[in-house]
Amino acid sequence: MTDIIDFNGLTRRHLLVGLGASAALALAGCTTANRASIADTPSRGNLPPEYLAAYGPIDDGGFTIPAIDLKRMDPQFLRREVAYNGPEAPGTIIIDTPTRFAYLIQPGGTAMRYGVGIGRDGFAWDGRARVQFKRRWPRWTPPSEMIARQPELEQYRQGMEPGLMNPLGARALYLFQNGKDTLYRLHGTPEWWTIGKAVSSGCVRFMNHDIIDLYDRAADGATVIVNQQSGAITV
Repeated sequence: MTDIIDFNGLTRRHLLVGLGASAALALAGCTTANRASIADTPSRGNLPPEYLAAYGPIDDGGFTIPAIDLKRMDPQFLRREVAYNGPEAPGTIIIDTPTRFAYLIQPGGTAMRYGVGIGRDGFAWDGRARVQFKRRWPRWTPPSEMIARQPELEQYRQGMEPGLMNPLGARALYLFQNGKDTLYRLHGTPEWWTIGKAVSSGCVRFMNHDIIDLYDRAADGATVIVNQQSGAITV
């Protein structure tokens, strides 16, 4: 996948159109959610204000998601549109664990790309599944094996309430295969600094800002392809 738009050739108006109306409002300080279709990766020290808007604070569901410190993020893992030449239909979500990227295929030969972190469970399964359902501010229930490894999680055996410190973050997409739960989740995380890395627990984690964007774009029943093989994704 390659970038399809050069930031240097865009006017402020074009950027705001690409970001959507909510990001334009964010620049005025009056948005409750930020979505972006940013099409080029800037340098860490040269971030346009549209990135700051897309990853600024969000008031959502009674919680205020804090801004991402973009100076601490590798710019390649920021959300953006890329060209897509592969065979999958629009609406398909591809998780490419070796590169730490997720893609939502769009019409017109493009895809929205997101940086992700891959947890231990994220490396445990691959194949095709469907988004059986989606949840805003989901509860989190640690599996028994995790509680055995981390006894301090015993207090959450019956579930952890939604919130800013909930490991599933602001949204979660639940993947089923042939009608059965794969136990594989695409979800947010309060630990945004782990994006782009292999982490000790969880499945596929997104920055909360990005999982909200994916949640809003992805359809119930969407096909999800999880790839564990380096170089196996056709783009």
